[in-house]
Amino acid sequence: MTSDDSFGRLNDDDYPAYTMGRAAELLGTTPGFLRALGEHRLITPLRSEGGHRRYSRYQLRIAARAREIVDQGTPIEAACRIVILEDQLEEAQRINAEHRRAASRNAANI
Repeated sequence: MTSDDSFGRLNDDDYPAYTMGRAAELLGTTPGFLRALGEHRLITPLRSEGGHRRYSRYQLRIAARAREIVDQGTPIEAACRIVILEDQLEEAQRINAEHRRAASRNAANI
């Protein structure tokens, strides 16, 4: 991989560019909070060759949403479930919109 390829990955939302310490710093939380999110299977960090947790920007957005809910007084287990359900709902709405567009195109071609 060339250095140009490496820099291009920085724009990839799924590229695990952040160490646990940096991720916690960006979120204004502790590494323990991030570990707890992993224990509740909200996010699963990738591991570096040395075994260190690495987080993507997408995972940081998910963790930030969970932190918002926890900061409002919701237990972390419930916050993780809420975020998972929100994500599932968003995906279902996206799929429904695609189906509606396809049905509209098919109806227009009849």
